[in-house]
Amino acid sequence: MEKYDLVVRGKIVGEDRVISGQIGVKDGKIAAIQPAGEQLQGDKVLDFENAYVFPGTIDVHVHCFSNPKEGFIPTSMSAAAGGITTFLDMPYDLPNPISNVEIFEKKVQQLEKEAVVDICLWGTISKTGGTEQIVPLAEAGAVAFKMSTFETDAYRFPRIPDPEILKAMQLIEQTGLRAAFHSENDEIIVDMIDEYKQANKVYPKAHNETRPPLTETSAVLKLMEFAYWTGVKLHIVHVSHPRTIDLIKQFKAQGVKVTCETCYPYLLLDVNALDEFGPKAKNNPPLRHPEEVAGLWQHLEAGDIELISSDHAPWGAEHKDPGKDNIFKASSGMPGVEIMTPLMFDSTVAKGTMTPVQFAKVMSQHPAEVFGIPGKGKIAVGFDADFAVIDPEATWIIDENQFRSHSKISPFHGKEVKGKVIQTIVRGTTVYDGEQVTVEPGFGSFVPGSAYKGAPVGGKRGL
Repeated sequence: MEKYDLVVRGKIVGEDRVISGQIGVKDGKIAAIQPAGEQLQGDKVLDFENAYVFPGTIDVHVHCFSNPKEGFIPTSMSAAAGGITTFLDMPYDLPNPISNVEIFEKKVQQLEKEAVVDICLWGTISKTGGTEQIVPLAEAGAVAFKMSTFETDAYRFPRIPDPEILKAMQLIEQTGLRAAFHSENDEIIVDMIDEYKQANKVYPKAHNETRPPLTETSAVLKLMEFAYWTGVKLHIVHVSHPRTIDLIKQFKAQGVKVTCETCYPYLLLDVNALDEFGPKAKNNPPLRHPEEVAGLWQHLEAGDIELISSDHAPWGAEHKDPGKDNIFKASSGMPGVEIMTPLMFDSTVAKGTMTPVQFAKVMSQHPAEVFGIPGKGKIAVGFDADFAVIDPEATWIIDENQFRSHSKISPFHGKEVKGKVIQTIVRGTTVYDGEQVTVEPGFGSFVPGSAYKGAPVGGKRGL
């Protein structure tokens, strides 16, 4: 009988059903899947009994370096503890955005030394004159390109002018990668914030009021029309409002290749969290009203939202506390890689509103398919042996002080969660055992995008 490097037993969440069964792993890949019965033989056997063995979560929206105090080590350790086996790191790094090949390749080298889980890297472009870097970045292994219609910082996180967006879309279309956008209407928001500040309207909910839904929907509409004419694959990040999804469905019906994500806070919190938690609950776009959150849930359950991401933003108290008396002074965003998977499990599978198979699609399979990540995203023979094992009966309390991230600030602090990540496995190796991260920085590997033209990467993935 064949002997495997590792045998994993439990409730295996496959592409179309859950089986009580076992997985045989060889050389970091899934080599066999079969129901319980005649037992597979392995050098190592992990029997999780009635726990779910999900494909590892893929988080497409993570900001390791927007705060230089964070970086790959804390984020990837947090990700491992949160059941995330692969994440896509955003390009808006401090001090320099990932807008040329030289910077990109330095980041790859750093990743290979420091990552605990597998990581893909986004590329971006500078505000003007940066589009000639698109094809070289794609060939260097960028997984997709992130741009913005809202300006956070003219150099690091610029608003890209329309002519540059069009040029970028035309070039990205040639690479086959996705053009993704932070979609908010800069002019309206800046004007409204100025008005609010002049009137001293700086209370927490002012953040929501100065970014009304039309600031999202109007930006998304423009981008989808551009995508219609250029043929590019478009991805809308962190959708906060159900009308955005209504519009996306209309453009999909016209043949536009557009996908979208929402983030766990938009599903699990509403605008009242700004009053309750202040700057802790500040993110862009803002949290919406309860009936709007309900509309997002309806779209998610109908299959209209491809995937869920964290938009992990690792701000410490020094970035949040200035907003206690003036919400506009606080940095936007919250940490998420450590808690997103269990929180979403708690609010869907544990409550019976989503099957384990549906959960695996939005957390793993669709992220891999939307971004063209080979060998990732589902439990199938030939795929990487990446698993997030969740005990559906375990309950635990979120403690922000225990986060492995630099950011120890979460509006979910103190929340009881049903469903706990009890093991995270990357390419057949346990990276988190339910208590501790069990590998050293450098175990994780760079995963290049589908337009990659370079030599095999790192030797860890057998590319």
